[in-house]
Amino acid sequence: MESEYDVIVVGSGAGGLSAALTCKARGLSVLVLEKTGYFGGSTAVSGGAVWIPQNMHMKGVGHDDSREQAIAYLQATVGPALRPDMIDAFLTHGPEMVRFMEANTDVHFIARPVSPDYQPEREGASQGGRTIDPAPFDGRKLGPLFCALRPPLHSFLALGGMMVNRKDIDALLSMHRNVASLRHSLALIGRYALDRLKWPRGTRLLLGNALAARLLKSAVDKKIVLEREAGVEALLHQGERVTGVRVRQRGKVIDVRARRAVVLATGGIPQDLKLRKKLVPHADVHRSMSPVSNSGDGARLAISRGGHLATGNAGAAFWTPVSILRDENGAETVFPHLVTDRQKPGIMAVNSAGRRFANEATSYHEFVASIHREHEKTPCIPAWLICDSTFLKRYGMGLVRPRTPSLGRFLRSGYLKQAPTIEALADMIGVPRNALADSVARMNRAAASGEDPDFGRGRSAYDRYLGDASHKPNSCLGPIADGPFYAVRITPGDIGSATGIDVDAKARVVGADGTPIPGLYACGNDMNSIMGGTYPAAGITLGPALTFGYIAGMTISASETQQREVVA
Repeated sequence: MESEYDVIVVGSGAGGLSAALTCKARGLSVLVLEKTGYFGGSTAVSGGAVWIPQNMHMKGVGHDDSREQAIAYLQATVGPALRPDMIDAFLTHGPEMVRFMEANTDVHFIARPVSPDYQPEREGASQGGRTIDPAPFDGRKLGPLFCALRPPLHSFLALGGMMVNRKDIDALLSMHRNVASLRHSLALIGRYALDRLKWPRGTRLLLGNALAARLLKSAVDKKIVLEREAGVEALLHQGERVTGVRVRQRGKVIDVRARRAVVLATGGIPQDLKLRKKLVPHADVHRSMSPVSNSGDGARLAISRGGHLATGNAGAAFWTPVSILRDENGAETVFPHLVTDRQKPGIMAVNSAGRRFANEATSYHEFVASIHREHEKTPCIPAWLICDSTFLKRYGMGLVRPRTPSLGRFLRSGYLKQAPTIEALADMIGVPRNALADSVARMNRAAASGEDPDFGRGRSAYDRYLGDASHKPNSCLGPIADGPFYAVRITPGDIGSATGIDVDAKARVVGADGTPIPGLYACGNDMNSIMGGTYPAAGITLGPALTFGYIAGMTISASETQQREVVA
């Protein structure tokens, strides 16, 4: 690490590395500081989806889009929290960012032909194409740096270390009855077995781990300086201008100067327990899926120079329901119920009264919002997911995988409740017997008719997208009839913070009066969400993260003449 660079980026997730790669491509020297032993931040443990309306891949999968449609959809879903200047910047520069990444880095995307926005009935919604995924990546290309890439969540790995996508899961579950699935599965397992002879986990990278790896490989190839175990303790400044950082690395304190700018991209505030208590409902039971290192460093640094956290969001975080397994030593394994169980036919969620309270197949964010609303009327924290033995075997529930040969660990820990009858299950989870039995009977009638008169489950294209297309008449509604019966306790959690540092449309950190703080930028989850604490579609965290990292890089790297124009 040298004593001076043009740009210093604090954090190594998608936002930070997007800013770093943009600056480097524009001829600037860049230092990336990562306080943990792993590069990749929360990007590496994410689903990897990137939401970019009008991206270059949409037409290739049969979808047209327009700025007007995207604006109409965001106005309908974000509502009063929408900032027109930020949305304008995102819609203008998002497609540019995709073209830049594909032309100048190892980052490549694949559009989803079918991926409905989360409220597909709203004006301007798209049924596919806006959400793009990182192409799979061979982790072996990172060489020794593969071991410095943050691993994905263990609960999302098969066989203890193999990443899988939806196609892989379908093949593994049907390999015993389908020759094509058997071939696909054997190829996966064979590759994984060879990987484990040399590597600590599988090197076929997918989802957010593939995106983080592609960004990291690009940074290495572009000779961006990358430092791990390098926490930033303070911002250096001359007058109002931020001029560098004070770094602590392996016990040594170093001052590093930034000739142009410092970019904050430390992952936001989800693991700052004091801010969680202040901003998040039911903070005592709330859990975040973000790395524990995402503890508000960027926010504290920005505030030290006159920045502040934005207000006016619909919520402070991006919600997901979670279940928690505690082992005999008290260690927790937290599982986010995103897309693997709630939407499938044959499961339901109930409150403490044993009654359903929401459309279980809705987005993870809206489902937790429903828990919050219901809890104001009837205790709903915790809530319970209920299924039968057929569902558990076919789809799994939470940490219990499909066709798990033994449930002993889950039953002994209390994570999974099992009973021979619905009434006995009600006793185990502490809800009224008659109410739970009535709720199950009502669900079974809905499954038979294909219509959910209470919450409309399966009517939305988004619901059906994540249901089981082979199940009729409704891909999201199935009976709960075959004992024994099972329950898993769920509580509110999040996949990242929405509340963040207030910035302008150029990603510049601003003071209380809206004036940019010279030399200081923020992106990723350090930056207040442009979605204002709402969750309109898959990829609305990483899409803006990459885009505003790119915007920051373009602004920082502008010539002196351009800088004056940008500031004006």
